[in-house]
Amino acid sequence: MSPGALRLRVPHPLVLLTGCVILAAAATYVLPAGEFNRTQNPATGRTAVVAGTYHEVESHPIGLFQAMVALPKGMADAADVIFLVFLIGGAFTVVDETGALRRSVGWLVEMMRGRDLLVIPVISLFFAAGGALENMQEEIIGLVPVLLVLTRSVGFSPLVAVSMSLGSAAVASAFSPINPFQVGIAQKLAQVPLLSGSTFRLVFLALALALWFGATMRIAASTRSEARTDEAGQREPVTLKDGLILGLVVVTFALLVWGIRSHDWDFNHLSALFFIMAILVGLLGGLGVGGTAEAYVKGFRSMAFAALLIGFARAISVVLEQGHVVDTLVHGIFTPLGHLPLLASALGMVVGQAAVHVPVPSVSGQAVLTMPILVPLSDLLGMSRQVTILAYQFGGGLCDLITPTNGALMAILAAAGVRYEEWMKYMFPVYLGLVALGAVAIGVGIAVGLT
Repeated sequence: MSPGALRLRVPHPLVLLTGCVILAAAATYVLPAGEFNRTQNPATGRTAVVAGTYHEVESHPIGLFQAMVALPKGMADAADVIFLVFLIGGAFTVVDETGALRRSVGWLVEMMRGRDLLVIPVISLFFAAGGALENMQEEIIGLVPVLLVLTRSVGFSPLVAVSMSLGSAAVASAFSPINPFQVGIAQKLAQVPLLSGSTFRLVFLALALALWFGATMRIAASTRSEARTDEAGQREPVTLKDGLILGLVVVTFALLVWGIRSHDWDFNHLSALFFIMAILVGLLGGLGVGGTAEAYVKGFRSMAFAALLIGFARAISVVLEQGHVVDTLVHGIFTPLGHLPLLASALGMVVGQAAVHVPVPSVSGQAVLTMPILVPLSDLLGMSRQVTILAYQFGGGLCDLITPTNGALMAILAAAGVRYEEWMKYMFPVYLGLVALGAVAIGVGIAVGLT
């Protein structure tokens, strides 16, 4: 038997996620059903749990057929995200059909000739900004084909494309001082001033990004192929029309950040924004109405599998919610922390938040579920609420890098043609390094009395 035959091979993403759905259904037979009382939180406008109200309820075990019914229900529940993926995929296919992106990628490659590794921090910073500002993840899926053109042009593997995009965005989201979907919601729930502790978080954000960018560059160098492609169109000059098209793309992302931060835009607003962008780009790029529509349909087809994975990932949460065991998991994970020393309790919160993130892959949903429980606990322990927020950010946010229940991660890996175990092989040690950095941040926060 060859050594390669002994290598662990993770099943196809659909098989893996379906197995997770079945495992979740099995958990409803083992775990007691229970719930917290919930109330409307005026600070966030979201329904949050009431600490100390956990109680057991009638058991609702989920059978195999019910678990399979949860698959289409998961897709229905994730409809706004799935439609965003379709519309973004269509929009960037329209942009790609104009040739503007490929010519621009070619120009960038030529500019970096001999310094190709510098492409990584340049591109990664864009996605890191998106992660820090608006928790960018699903929006990346439509950009994967363009990233693959870039990485192939300089001999990098598709793994590097995922690391530059999803990886950079997730790391920046987890360490961000301003991400409204993570630290913003958590600070509102903890009743601490918004943007408080920003300088402290910015220091560790810079360290985390330096660690991630450095790791990505090392992986790019170690897996680099000497084979280059010309599909980026290096020999075609960038035109004024290309500049206008890319300008429209930049304006679209600027409007996206403005809408989310100033007007609480949701996924449906973002879908409409990218649809408008595609129409304008198609007409400006000379595709015409019919050509723009054909490019959009082509983009829909390319995003179908990625969108399906998002729905299957959401089905896991659907099963656990129907079985009334999500609150049981949260109660069981966090209750023992009250008996630990302060630092151990804070680090236990990181581990607990990581565990909760598997069945609750939404960081905003995780905040409204866990923060009302952990804030009173931290007060009893004499722990700063900011430290509790840091534990939530590092435990839940960084878990987006590895958990298969994160539909955006699985969709981006599928779109890039990167197997889950390949991603884990290269990135899990870096993930552990980031968690260690988060632990240092928590220790320093406790030592300096971060408020």
